[in-house]
Amino acid sequence: MKKMQEQNVKGTQDYLPEIAKVRRDITRTLEEVFVQYGCEPLETPILNYSKLMASKYSGGDEILKEMYNLSDRGQRELALRYDLTIPFAKVIAMNPQLRMPFKRYEIGKVFRDGPIKTGRLREFTQCDVDVTGIESQMAEAELMLMALDAFERIGLQVEIQYNNRKYLSGMLALFGVDKGQLNQVILVIDKLNKIGADGVMKELNHLNLSGNTLSSIQRFLEDEENSTLSSFESYESTQVQEGVKEIAELESFLQALAIEGQCNFNPFLARGLEIYTGTIYEIFLVDKTITSSIGSGGRYDQAIGGLIGTNETMPTVGISFGLDVISTAFIARNVQDLSPSPVDYYVIPLSKNIEALTVANDLRKKGYNVLLEMSKMKLRRALERANKENIKKVIIIGENEVKNNKYNVKDMGTGEEIEVVFLFK
Repeated sequence: MKKMQEQNVKGTQDYLPEIAKVRRDITRTLEEVFVQYGCEPLETPILNYSKLMASKYSGGDEILKEMYNLSDRGQRELALRYDLTIPFAKVIAMNPQLRMPFKRYEIGKVFRDGPIKTGRLREFTQCDVDVTGIESQMAEAELMLMALDAFERIGLQVEIQYNNRKYLSGMLALFGVDKGQLNQVILVIDKLNKIGADGVMKELNHLNLSGNTLSSIQRFLEDEENSTLSSFESYESTQVQEGVKEIAELESFLQALAIEGQCNFNPFLARGLEIYTGTIYEIFLVDKTITSSIGSGGRYDQAIGGLIGTNETMPTVGISFGLDVISTAFIARNVQDLSPSPVDYYVIPLSKNIEALTVANDLRKKGYNVLLEMSKMKLRRALERANKENIKKVIIIGENEVKNNKYNVKDMGTGEEIEVVFLFK
């Protein structure tokens, strides 16, 4: 058979059954956790107007560089969604009748024409939860608890790092960073874990910041005492103190939930997207098999009001889990599927196809998941398939079974067989 020359578009991938099953189980686990935490399902379009996705309340210039733009036959300017956050904000803006607070989850494909790396393609799946209508840091604390619960069920050990954009922006303002340069500086600081303090300072040197400002930022990045919140309580800046107050409130919830050991304050965490206005956080694997974050989020109180056109503050906080990077991490640990095979029974006919089909039909009507072998596979190979795919119960339908109106259910783990009476017509 001649091999096809067709290839996937760069940054996209097919998922064959072995990997697709892992992704399916992770998605199901996340959805179960989302529902347990009172989230309601929501679906938004992949296609959006470019104007919406490029709004000043969106992700900012960096993410807009990666947006896929297109047009329809009516010459309307459209874009593929690059995240699920702005489409959610659009839903809230268009539906004022929704009861607040509103908590939703959505799992769907998003698209970014950006660099390709481990766990990140150009077409990927995000699993998001957003809550609007809650000003208290209780919302952030619950989302962080939910994340820890989800990863515990998935079987990955994680830590959450958190910070506050009010505090970070306030500190940079004290160092002499102009408002117009603030987002550029934050984008550079966001690379701290990847390129280190020296790399950050090299990039900042290209932004025409004053010598005093650069020196202050460098001291800020290198000061070991900055690891605790108390280090910043003495700064005379309204913005810094607002951020410190919010972090302290969040930490009181984390302590009450007894998860403060898994959640760590990181004064340099930046989350480069311009949308964030308060608490921000990222989720990392403890074993560092993947060093980039596998989930992230934060508070964005101005996006919905901006889209409505009122510019009013509408308290909103969200969290996003990257299915692709999570499944990559899961598979890298050589862990088998999250759950046993979904197949309850594997029915193998020995020249008795009609009779095997009636047995499979009977079991399916009783609510079982049944795989019917429909090829001419030999019995030995069929049993090898059952073992390879971790199918526990096998039924063989041959001449003797039909003649005696009964068949045996074999447990592939223990070898035990149970006889079942069945009237073959």
